[in-house]
Amino acid sequence: MPGMLREDIETVLVEVLRDRRLLAHPFYRRWEAGTLDRAELAAYAAQYRHFEAALPGVLERVVEGVDDPTARRLVQANLDDERGVPAPHLELFDDFAAAVGAPADVEATPATAALVDMYRDVAQASPVAALAALAAYEVQASEIAASKADGLRARYGVDDAGTRFWDVHSGADEVHGAWIVEALATIATDSGEVSRAATSAAEAWWALLDEREAAKPTAGALAC
Repeated sequence: MPGMLREDIETVLVEVLRDRRLLAHPFYRRWEAGTLDRAELAAYAAQYRHFEAALPGVLERVVEGVDDPTARRLVQANLDDERGVPAPHLELFDDFAAAVGAPADVEATPATAALVDMYRDVAQASPVAALAALAAYEVQASEIAASKADGLRARYGVDDAGTRFWDVHSGADEVHGAWIVEALATIATDSGEVSRAATSAAEAWWALLDEREAAKPTAGALAC
């Protein structure tokens, strides 16, 4: 059975993300403006690391579950980049985490755990659902990464080593997003399945930022 048209996949993603574009979230707006407390950056990095550490395993499970050779090749290319182009991305992320003072081995918060569990669950359940959930983030990830890198340099004085993870992703994620959407269009036949999985991912990412925003220091705490 032929897959969906790429244009149809993109239409579904636009609708899903209409009110969940992550750069519109107050937490990222404060990042861009340079009004995040330094401790907030550190706490964010400690939580985001859980997703970055889980991502290769999610991609591996999708590769194992995809029968279509074109889709498998595209997801494998994404996994190969994650593992080592230009270096293992978790290592690049750890340079960012160190630059903002993130503590090591922090337990996942409820929203972080829910996000990671969602990706692992959809990867186990269905390659289509997994790719749709990945696409919901990847299609906006390049713009997000560029904004983060610019903010870190301009507002927080982070050096090139500390921004490299986001600099790499500002270019790579544009390609990765295209690969994921193409792979999804190759194997998806049910727009409803795509929409449900993408919506679950969009809501989980938004909840992660809601949790970070809810933890921001109060004016009194900042004055102490």
